[in-house]
Amino acid sequence: MTRVEQKSLFAPGTSGVSIQGDMSAAKLLGKRTHQMPGRLNVSELFFEVPRDHSKPQNGTLRLFARSVERFQKPVDASKKEVKQPPWFLYLQGGPGIPCRSPQSYAWTDIVLDKGYQILFLDQRGTGLSNTVTARTLASEGGPVEQANLLKNFRADSIVKDCEAIRKTLTADFPEEKKKWSVMGQSFGGFCAVNYLSRFPEGLQEVFTTGGLPPLVRDPRLVYNKLFRKVKQRNKAYYLKYSEDIHRVKDIVRYIQKEDVKLPSGGKLSILRLRQLGMHFGFHGSMDGVHEMITRFTSDLNQFGFFTRPTLAAFDTMIPFDTMPLYALLHEPIYAQGNAPGWAADRSMSQFPEFARIPVDGPQPILFTGEMIFRDMFKDFDELHGLLDTADHLANAHDWPELYDEAQLANNEVPVYSATYVEDMFVDFDFARDTASKIKGCKTFVTNVLYHDALVHKTDELMKQLFALRDDTID
Repeated sequence: MTRVEQKSLFAPGTSGVSIQGDMSAAKLLGKRTHQMPGRLNVSELFFEVPRDHSKPQNGTLRLFARSVERFQKPVDASKKEVKQPPWFLYLQGGPGIPCRSPQSYAWTDIVLDKGYQILFLDQRGTGLSNTVTARTLASEGGPVEQANLLKNFRADSIVKDCEAIRKTLTADFPEEKKKWSVMGQSFGGFCAVNYLSRFPEGLQEVFTTGGLPPLVRDPRLVYNKLFRKVKQRNKAYYLKYSEDIHRVKDIVRYIQKEDVKLPSGGKLSILRLRQLGMHFGFHGSMDGVHEMITRFTSDLNQFGFFTRPTLAAFDTMIPFDTMPLYALLHEPIYAQGNAPGWAADRSMSQFPEFARIPVDGPQPILFTGEMIFRDMFKDFDELHGLLDTADHLANAHDWPELYDEAQLANNEVPVYSATYVEDMFVDFDFARDTASKIKGCKTFVTNVLYHDALVHKTDELMKQLFALRDDTID
């Protein structure tokens, strides 16, 4: 194992900027490369890093990533030319969501054609990077031990992993090519801003898409904004699908009378039904919610109960069973020195239109959004045994600072950010405020794209991001 010096990563008086040499490179455990259709060389890489970068003696984690570069068959195979395209790191949203294969992203070709090679990292706890599940956490001990481990799965630890990996991948690069570019989607953008705060010397440039984090200390401030935006999206939904006002009420009445079990082992509760509103923030996904409500209604009208295919389809729409880290850390990713304290539950009490369930009368039952409520841990089979762990995380106060505003104010790394006025996941006002605090941050602002524009409006978004980098205004 690569030895990591047991001392602080940041020296006093450096405003959080790392001192070169403090962190050792990640250990590369293995690499296999395969050629894929589309002239792609895709490599599968495994790395080893400390569980806790501040206490490297406390064990290691295994991280997984895929890299991709353009395959070019040489005209003269006898002449071997060693190329070192600059690295472009992609940080997926979440927390708790793994990367897909490089060839499944529409923007991969766009970035490769710009001359980069790309690294898709499964952030710690996701995908093949020491996956967090109820069973893998159980091997750590009880809820206290599990919570203490999970405190090392936020943006600050992810960024330290990235910096350690960068040193490994660029070990034989000339000094002027050792920096890499980073693109962060949603929570991946939160990580990128932490990177700007802590290791700016490792960055060539930063792109964020719906990923400028709120520089707040209390997650409740985030949820207060979110409830207002979700209320707007509910209004748009019921305006488009007015028939669903009474349909949702009928479904809720049935759930109130029956104990509905899902194929995954979880429970179809009213709370879990309302969480379908998470999809209101994506391109076209509002229609998917309507399709689900239509399926439930059709089942009740024909059979008087929900069929297994309908329940199985519902099961896949809110996949916390396969991404428990998302539920466990969603509030803690905002915490800095304060306990999250089940912020979504506390915020809902301030919005009575969400707190009540108007089964009778003309008022619609409102769907919720990207909100993690304490009771939802009782509804998901994978989360049921993790409630005590979640309680420890919710009540913890020892969350370190994630962002160094003084460093951001003196930033010298080019930053290009896409921010969405109608974003239901990352509040536009918070994002705009953060952009104003990052020196040199250029923004593309639009009210016609949603949070998942990188996936569903790829060409339009990437064109605008690289225009920020390559174009100029007089």
